[in-house]
Amino acid sequence: MKKVVVLTGAGISAESGLKTFRDSDGLWMGYNIEDVATPRAFHKDPQVVLNFYNERRREVSKATPNRAHNELVKLEKQYDVKIITQNIDDLHERAGSTNVLHLHGEIYKMCSCNDTAVTYPVTGDMSINDLAEDGGMLRPAIVWFEEEVPMIEKAAYIMSSADIFILVGTSLQVYPAAGLIHYLRDDIPKFIIDKKIPQVSHLKNIVILEMPATTGMEEIVRLLTTQ
Repeated sequence: MKKVVVLTGAGISAESGLKTFRDSDGLWMGYNIEDVATPRAFHKDPQVVLNFYNERRREVSKATPNRAHNELVKLEKQYDVKIITQNIDDLHERAGSTNVLHLHGEIYKMCSCNDTAVTYPVTGDMSINDLAEDGGMLRPAIVWFEEEVPMIEKAAYIMSSADIFILVGTSLQVYPAAGLIHYLRDDIPKFIIDKKIPQVSHLKNIVILEMPATTGMEEIVRLLTTQ
């Protein structure tokens, strides 16, 4: 069974009503990224950061998977599909995708400030009074800017194993995630879907679909499942 590797970004969840970073020149829901998505921000005012992610969690809980998420599930009938996502939402899982790697963490998980490798489930709001089993303050299990990305090596290995590659809804501006495309083999087909196509001219064997994620994924599934 051929391996399809999919790298998704905020654009695939945008049609479910979840905002993207690039919607407003680096502002996320009116906040500067540096004020809510860095270790420095959490050290300075942890409750502000927790409140921000509490609101994101509520938004994700209200959102539902869209046709792009659902189309990816259809591919599993004929392919070994592995999804690498930069998104912290669970829309891929709720749609039914069975193999999803979250590069930047998950909104429904939290961890101790003392040990980010051990996570706990969280569905409600977090506060500065919440402590982990080791006594450390609990924080969102999110990979913030200025932090290392623990899953990047595993993601690179998955990318190198692809027989078919699909890029959906990412601007390829956030590193190290953006560097993952360099692990793809030159000879495999690469489908690029976004309303604003990122710089991919250096890639070989590419098919560009400059359109929303939902429309693009429908087109790709039609192409890949009629061969």
